[in-house]
Amino acid sequence: MKKTIIGALSIAAFLGFTSCETTTTTVGSIEDYTGTGAVTQGAATTLTSNLLSCGNGRISGVGTISSADGTVWTVPAENIYATGAKAPDMYNECTGVQYANAAAIDFNNVPVIEVDANGTEIITAYLFGDNYFELYINGTLIGIDPVPFTPFNSNVVRFQVNKPYTIALKLIDWEEHLGLGTEDNQGSAYHPGDGGFVGIFKDASNTVVAKTGSDWKAQTYYTAPVYDLTCLTESGSTRSSSSCMTSGTDDGSQAYGVHWAVPSDWKMASFDDTAWPAATTYTNAEIGVDNKSSYTNFEDVFDDNSNDAEFIWSTNVVLDNLVLVRYTVQ
Repeated sequence: MKKTIIGALSIAAFLGFTSCETTTTTVGSIEDYTGTGAVTQGAATTLTSNLLSCGNGRISGVGTISSADGTVWTVPAENIYATGAKAPDMYNECTGVQYANAAAIDFNNVPVIEVDANGTEIITAYLFGDNYFELYINGTLIGIDPVPFTPFNSNVVRFQVNKPYTIALKLIDWEEHLGLGTEDNQGSAYHPGDGGFVGIFKDASNTVVAKTGSDWKAQTYYTAPVYDLTCLTESGSTRSSSSCMTSGTDDGSQAYGVHWAVPSDWKMASFDDTAWPAATTYTNAEIGVDNKSSYTNFEDVFDDNSNDAEFIWSTNVVLDNLVLVRYTVQ
């Protein structure tokens, strides 16, 4: 494939902050890639223009794109937004539910989902996803994020279960430019977004039984945008894009995406995740939640001094757009 030169902003910090200095970035060929994923290039075909219309929220479209090997991929990822049970709101501008704090939550509106009919544990989970999550316990769907992209929101769910049980989440950093992993942001027409997820799980006595942190497992299944495929590396099961450009550009229309097939049983307790990398943790400032009421209203839960839940993602919170995470409560 012929190499293409596009204009791009200079490489900035890991979190994708841009610089006013302009450089050029070479987009190499698909043949440059030596990893285990499947490579796509350019924009996807839009199938669903917008899953949710809400005020000033970003467009949450869904599309498909074919990789060089002929496989058709759904972008930003396969999801069950249209059919899945929406998780009850803690804070959601789209529905008007905006609790001031966790103590104000009306739990009459939070049903208990049965995982085990004879379950002795009633667990309450407080969740904040940037942008979208699907939560499963032992393969049973507990709830999905009711806002696929923005405005930012937070949720609470309850479920009945016996120990041990496995928490499994599909996490999606949505994209405005389907197949390209980018959005119009920070002065660039094609700027990569960033992800992040935090969750804390409590039993009926209000004791924390699980919280997101580096003891969770996290695996990457879609990375974009990539402008030079040689920046990607793999070591064991770790799929790293840490050397790739994370700043924005005014023309990212020929960017690459790299995809891996999601195992069909990834959400089940029997799935073996021992080879997955440990989740990477991020601070509130790195994720950018200090000005978001959907998070700050519930800091007493998420940032409890004695049980502080950490934001988690893969090794690259900017470029990795589909991440699966797992944790088993013993």
